[in-house]
Amino acid sequence: DNEVQIGHAIFDLLQKLETSNVPTTKLSLTGLDRGDLNKMVSDALGLYPRICKSLSDMVFQKTKGNPFFVLEFIQSLQSRDLLQYDSCQKRWVWNEDTIRAEEITDNVLQLLSSKMNRLSKDMQSLLKVMACFGTSTNKSVIGYLSESPEYLGVRNGLEGAISDGFVEVDTEGKFKFVHDKVREAAYNLIPDSDKKQFHYHLGKVLYSFCDGKDVGDTIFLIASQINHGKEWILGDKDLSIAIAELNMKAGEKALDGCDHKTAYSYFGAALSLLPNDHWRSHYDLSLRLNFLMAGAAKSCCQYDEAEQILRGISGRTRCFEDKLPSYLLLSQILRTQGNVDDAYNTCSFVLLQLGETIPDSVTPEAAKTMVEDTLKMYEEIYDDDWLERKMEGNTLRTLIKIYNVMAFSSYFCKSYSMVVYFTCKAVQLSLRNGICEHTPLSFLQFTGNETNDDDAVLCYRIAKNAMSLQERFDMATQIPELYFNFYGRIAWRFEPFQAGIGKLRQGFEAGLSSGHADMGLHCAIQVIKTTILSGANLSSILKEIDYYLHLLKTY
Repeated sequence: DNEVQIGHAIFDLLQKLETSNVPTTKLSLTGLDRGDLNKMVSDALGLYPRICKSLSDMVFQKTKGNPFFVLEFIQSLQSRDLLQYDSCQKRWVWNEDTIRAEEITDNVLQLLSSKMNRLSKDMQSLLKVMACFGTSTNKSVIGYLSESPEYLGVRNGLEGAISDGFVEVDTEGKFKFVHDKVREAAYNLIPDSDKKQFHYHLGKVLYSFCDGKDVGDTIFLIASQINHGKEWILGDKDLSIAIAELNMKAGEKALDGCDHKTAYSYFGAALSLLPNDHWRSHYDLSLRLNFLMAGAAKSCCQYDEAEQILRGISGRTRCFEDKLPSYLLLSQILRTQGNVDDAYNTCSFVLLQLGETIPDSVTPEAAKTMVEDTLKMYEEIYDDDWLERKMEGNTLRTLIKIYNVMAFSSYFCKSYSMVVYFTCKAVQLSLRNGICEHTPLSFLQFTGNETNDDDAVLCYRIAKNAMSLQERFDMATQIPELYFNFYGRIAWRFEPFQAGIGKLRQGFEAGLSSGHADMGLHCAIQVIKTTILSGANLSSILKEIDYYLHLLKTY
C-alpha cells in the first residue's frame, strides 16, 4: 500500500470496477512491522534480534517496512561501508551515530539511481533499453538489437543485470524488471531532454532489422517506439509513408486480437503521418486507412467520428465499388444509433446502384410463399458438396450483408413481411452461390423469423448448421448478432434455458467491446427474459438489470 499514491492508475481501475458493479476482492499488502523487520535483519546478519534492533529501527524509519526497499537500503549501507563485516569480531558492525549523521536518502529511486550510475556502460544501455519497452522484454527483441552496432553491448549487459538483481527471467521466458521502481530508476538514466529521441532511435533500429518480416506482437513495440519521433519522421516524405504503413499493420494486428482501442490509436498515428495530398498521391493507402480508422472508431463507440470519416470517404473515392464498404459500415452505425430509417435508406440506395429492385411492400401471402420456396430449396441443395462451395465475387457477399442489415432494420421501420423478404433473399443467394462469412447470420435471421410449428424442427436444424459454419470464417465481430439470433430466438425452444444464458451474456459483452451496443442490448434483454423463465431469484435479476443499464449508458 505504501508503493503507490492516490492518483495511480490502479485506483482508477478499482473505481471503474466498483461503479460497474463488478465484484472485487481487495487484499491489503502492508509492509513488515518493526518486529518482523527486526527478525529479517537478524536472519540476514546472523545476529540476535536484540543486538541489531537499533539498526532495524533505523531501516524501518527509512523504508516503512517495504521488503524491496529494505533490501535496497541495506545494500546501500553496505556499499558505502556504513555496514561492514568485522573479521576480528566475526560479525557485522555499524555505527548508529555515523549512519544518522550521513545524508542517506529514504527515496528508493535515488538509491537505485545512484547504484545504476556506477554500473558498466553495457549494463546501463541494457537497462535503458528495457525501460523504454516497459516492465518486460522478449528475448527476440534483445537478439535483434544486439545485431546492431549501436546496441551491441545489450546482450553483454544482460547477464550482469540479472546477477545484480535488477532483472529476472519470468515463466514465459521474458526478461523483466524485478520491481516497478527498478524500471523507473532505469528510465531515469535517460535525460528527459533525450527521451523522445532515444525512443525514436531505438524504434528505427528495430524497424531496420524487422522491415518485411513477420515479427508478431513485436510490431506493437516497434511502432510505439518510433512514433515518439513524429517531428523527425514528417521531415522525410518516404519515411512518413513507410511508418504510416507500419502503424497500419500494427493496427490490423491489434484488430486480430479484438483490441479496438489500440487499433484506433495506431490508425490515428498512421493518418497523422500522411501528406496533405495523400488522397491524390497515395489513394489506395488513404482509402484503406480511413476505412480501418472508421471501423475502429465505431468499435470504440465513437460513432460521430466514424460517420464523419465514412462520409468523407464517399466524397473522395474514384468509383462506386470503392464506396461500397463505407456505405455498409455507415448503415451499421446508423442502425446502432437507432436511426433505422436512415440505415434502411442507405442500403436501398446501394441496392439500386447495384441494379437490384426493392418492392415498396410485400403481402403476407407472398412472404409465406417465399419461406416455403426457401425451405424447399434448402432441402434440395444443402449437402456436403454445397458446404465446400465458397461464394465468389465481392458483389454477392455485399448483397447478402446488405440484405442482413435491411432485414434487421425492416423489423423496426417496415412490415414483418419485408423482414421475411430480405431474409429469404439472403438465404437463397447463398444456396445458389455458396457460403461466405455472412451466410450464418442470414440463415439464423431466416429461421428466427419462422413461426410455423410444422417447420420448427427443420429450422432448428438449419440454425445448428449455420452456427457450425463459424469455424470456417473469422466471425468475432458477428458474435453479438449470431448469439442473439440463435440462443435468444431459436435454441430456447429445444434446449434448456440455462444453456443459452452464458452465451447471451458473452454476446452482450462482445457487443459493447466491438461497438455493437444495439445487439449487446438485445442480448441483455434476452438474458433477462430467459433468466426469469428459468426461475432465478428476482433480486439477483434486478441487480443484473442495473448492471446492464449502467454499462449501456457508459457505451
